[in-house]
Amino acid sequence: MALADGDAERLTDLLHEDFRWTAHVGDTYDRAEYVRRNTEGHTVWRSQTLVDPEVVVVGDTAVLYAEVHDVVESDGHASETFRMPMTQVWVRSGRRWKCLAGHAGPRLS
Repeated sequence: MALADGDAERLTDLLHEDFRWTAHVGDTYDRAEYVRRNTEGHTVWRSQTLVDPEVVVVGDTAVLYAEVHDVVESDGHASETFRMPMTQVWVRSGRRWKCLAGHAGPRLS
């Protein structure tokens, strides 16, 4: 909900301080840039669906893999649907899980 709501505080709280994201076009973002791009109007999330998600947990690390279907608006353009593989790495920090890194792409036809 943090993405859909454009809630920078909640999104920041979900992400590890050393967070890194690689977008489907190859661009990489640290936590501050990822939050900025997803809460200040560059990307507006309409929906996200994870298809056949798989999670593997080893100790304090979890890897999430799924095909993701995202409906987003970028830079004021009409909504567009993206379908692509996505991987996220989560680490346990105390009693909470935080996303350390992720990658989406390439786009599927």
